[in-house]
Amino acid sequence: MPDPTLPEPNRAASTPNRATSAPNPVASTPNPVASAPSPSGPAPIRILLADDHTLVRRGVRLILDREPDLEVVAEAGDGAEAIEAARGRDIDLAVLDIAMPRLTGLQATRELIALKPGLRILMLTMHDNEQYLFQALKAGACGYVLKSVADRDLIAACRAAMRDEPFLYPGAITALIRNYLDRVRHGEENADHLLTPREEEVLKLVAEGHSSKEIADILFISVKTVHRHRANLLQKLGLHDRLQLTRYAIRAGLIEP
Repeated sequence: MPDPTLPEPNRAASTPNRATSAPNPVASTPNPVASAPSPSGPAPIRILLADDHTLVRRGVRLILDREPDLEVVAEAGDGAEAIEAARGRDIDLAVLDIAMPRLTGLQATRELIALKPGLRILMLTMHDNEQYLFQALKAGACGYVLKSVADRDLIAACRAAMRDEPFLYPGAITALIRNYLDRVRHGEENADHLLTPREEEVLKLVAEGHSSKEIADILFISVKTVHRHRANLLQKLGLHDRLQLTRYAIRAGLIEP
């Protein structure tokens, strides 16, 4: 006889519910889409960074490396080192200072494009200067970024370069159009066409005070070839000695005064 002080058991609750206890074939089947590991993202953009100031390189590298899609894989202290670094590494983008020893960023740009035709190049400079801007674009750079606003513009410039889009600092486009219109209006021809890239390299090294033997060693040419290039420079430019060549190199933006 059941104890009247105890509640009568709930038969419905004690009876197994076959409908709810049966395994759910849909729920128990693993979802191949949901369980598959997420694919890894694209490989980061591999960057070569060249600047002759170590502290500047360190600061720029901090800006670049904090972005997951950007990675500095090589550094160089001048244009010649940048070219050597590019020979031994797979790089997608070079960020070059303009004013560097041995080879400028402009000269290195031409060499790098010849070495790696698909390479994108950005000029990173302290010079808000139309002449440098035009020379950079002519050399093959796809962007021109001022160091003073590198923390604001450099990341966007790198990504634009990899999309094959040009990047110019604010105001550069206006300067570009104004200069072009002035040249057309006055029928001026750019004097840069006077010199070959090799003659420009010799001119820079002469202006930096290197001897003919040192220039031959740096450029991997003979001393006799250096003398021939120097004679051609004097003749083409209508100059007479090293001092005048140095002054011309300063005006042309190959070295800093």
